[in-house]
Amino acid sequence: MQKKLSTWTPKVFKNKNLIVFDLDGTLTKSKANLTPDMAQMFTKLLAVKKVAVIGGGRYAQFKKQLVSRLFAPPVLLKNLYLFPTTGTSFYRHERHWRTVYEKSFPIREDRKIKQAFRRVLTEINYVRPKKTWGAIIDDRHTQITFSALGQRAPLAAKERWNRTSDIRTVLIKKLRKFLPECAVHQGGLTSVDVTEKRIDKAYGIRQMEKHLQIPIKKMVFIGDALEGHGNDAPAKRTGVKCIAVIGPAETKRVIADILKSGDK
Repeated sequence: MQKKLSTWTPKVFKNKNLIVFDLDGTLTKSKANLTPDMAQMFTKLLAVKKVAVIGGGRYAQFKKQLVSRLFAPPVLLKNLYLFPTTGTSFYRHERHWRTVYEKSFPIREDRKIKQAFRRVLTEINYVRPKKTWGAIIDDRHTQITFSALGQRAPLAAKERWNRTSDIRTVLIKKLRKFLPECAVHQGGLTSVDVTEKRIDKAYGIRQMEKHLQIPIKKMVFIGDALEGHGNDAPAKRTGVKCIAVIGPAETKRVIADILKSGDK
């Protein structure tokens, strides 16, 4: 069943000081780079608003997908805040990109999580796809991620797996039993992310409030997975104003309306 388009009006963005975007599925397609037209609109947005981007990927992935595609001068990059690996790290631009904080797993927890993934995959008789692209279990230091087709899988293959072979609901349920001290979330089209307990988009929003000193009531969060077990859904617990989008095309409509609102 096709998702229903969300609705909003430009006045939603009036008096909001921070626009927060999910990355994959919202600003870009899964693991894809920002398109030139999105990059142009995003750069215009940085000229009038402070913008934060949060997602499950590493900092290097954020640089590749987002930052490297922008043609924004340093004066605008200072308005961009990056929260990779579900907000377990924060980077801001001050002449160059610098780390504000980074929460890494202790080595013993790292090993336990990887073992849990292997054990559960065996228990559910998971059959690894014949064709994969890169690591299936990726250690992102602040997050451990399972990607069914590997970290570099093409979008078409991920979309096909998501439609026909998605086993993540049962995988997550069993992982949570073995890892009660961790948070286990559904990631993009093919992934499952494991972080420290209570590390999710709600945690990321609260870190933004703390480090940027912007009240949550002055933020808007835009994401493609705000329903059910989607990895954007926890953001709603903070009380932040949320706008659900279906993909980058609809996100461009949101950005156009923010620019149209005329609110600096």
